[in-house]
Amino acid sequence: MSNWADHAIWWHVYPLGFTGGLHRGPGHRFGHLVDWLDYAVEMGVNGLQLGPVFASGTHGYDTVDHFAIDPRLGDDADFDELVAAAQSRGVRVMLDGVFNHVGRGFSAPRHWFRHTGPGPDDVEVFEGHHALVALNHDEPEVLDHVVRVMNHWLDRGVSGWRLDAAYAVPPRFWRAAVDRVRSRHPDAWFTGELIHGDYPAYLRESGLDSITQYELWKAIWSSLNDRNLFELVWALERHGDVLDAGLPLTFVGNHDVTRLASKLDDVRHIGHALAVLFTTGGAPSVYYGDEQAYRGVKHDRAGGDDDVRPLFPAKPEDLSAYGWPTYRLHQRLIGMRRRHPWLTHARTASLSLTNTAAALVSTAPGNRLITLLNVGDTETTFDVDVAGLRVLEGDGGTPAAVPAHGWQILG
Repeated sequence: MSNWADHAIWWHVYPLGFTGGLHRGPGHRFGHLVDWLDYAVEMGVNGLQLGPVFASGTHGYDTVDHFAIDPRLGDDADFDELVAAAQSRGVRVMLDGVFNHVGRGFSAPRHWFRHTGPGPDDVEVFEGHHALVALNHDEPEVLDHVVRVMNHWLDRGVSGWRLDAAYAVPPRFWRAAVDRVRSRHPDAWFTGELIHGDYPAYLRESGLDSITQYELWKAIWSSLNDRNLFELVWALERHGDVLDAGLPLTFVGNHDVTRLASKLDDVRHIGHALAVLFTTGGAPSVYYGDEQAYRGVKHDRAGGDDDVRPLFPAKPEDLSAYGWPTYRLHQRLIGMRRRHPWLTHARTASLSLTNTAAALVSTAPGNRLITLLNVGDTETTFDVDVAGLRVLEGDGGTPAAVPAHGWQILG
C-alpha cells in the first residue's frame, strides 16, 4: 500500500452537482472547483475525491467514453488545470472509475457485455437500471480496457481510483487489473465500493488497498439515533478486522446517502459522529457540504439524488453563517488527527459502555486517545482512568465528566 495514503484525508466532491453542470449543457466549469481548493486545504484535507468526470449520458455513472472529460465540466485542458492546481497545494486527486457498467451510448463490441438472450438488446443491466449496461468481466478485452483507462489518467497526474460498484465485480478482476496498473504506477491507491459482505475477504481476494466502510457509517448514525452505543462498539470491533486487511475509506456522508445533518435525529450529535470518524482507523473522507452542516435527503426516485448533490456557491463568503461552526469543528478535529498520525492504523475498543454513554479507547503501539460519548439527557461521569490526560477536543465538561449530549477527546 502507498505510504502517502496513510496521511490522506479526502474532500469528496460530486463535480456535476458542485459546479452546476448536471442539468445544463457544455461549459468550462472545472474552474469553479479550482476556486474552492484553498477552502478545502484550510479545512485540513489533502485529497480531492472526485465523483464521475467522464463523458456520460446523465448523472455520470452512465459513462459513454472513459477517455473524455464530460463536456458539462470542461475539456482536457480544464482537467489538467484542476489537477495542477490541486498538486500545487499538496492535494492528491482520486477519480471515480465506473467499470462495472456503462451507459447505453458506450460503443464496444457485443462480447464486452453480459447477455440474457440472443437478441441485440438482451443485455444485463445494473440493479434494474435500463440505462446502465453490465460489462462482461470474464472478457480479456474488458480487462485490457480498464487497465488502459486507469493508466491513462494516472499518467495525467491522478493518484488513485474509487471503483464504483466494486461489489458487483468478481474480486479476481480487480486483482488482475491493479496488479498490471501497479507495475506502471506502484504508488497508485485503489478503494472499492462495498456496501455489504465480508470486507476483509474481499480485500484479500481483490488486491485492493481499501473499501468503503458502510458498516461503520451505518453504525455511527444509527447508534446515536437509537441511543444504542452497543451497535457502534460492535461495528468498531469488526472494523479492526477490516484494518487488518487494508485501509478502509471511512465517512459519515457521501453522494449516495442522506446527509448526516438530516440523518441524525438530534443535530447536537454531529460532533459525536465526527469524533468517532476522526479517532478511528482508516482514511477519512468528508463529503462536500457536510462540513457546513448541509441538509439533504436521498429519495428512491428519478432525480432522488439531486438533494444531496447540490451546486456550491461562487465563493466561501456566500455560504450561510449557520454552517461555519461545523466547518471550524472539522478544522479542529482534522488538526487533531494530523497531530496524531498513528490514528490511521489505530484500533478502537470500549472501556465502559451503556446504551447512552461510551468511553472508546483508540490505540497503536505507544499511543492512546480516549473518546467519551454521552447521548443521554444528564451528565455522565465515566469510570475511566484519566490520570495524565487532558481534553484535546470536545463541547464542554472536564476530563471524565461529560455533559448531556456532549463528547470529549482526551489525550
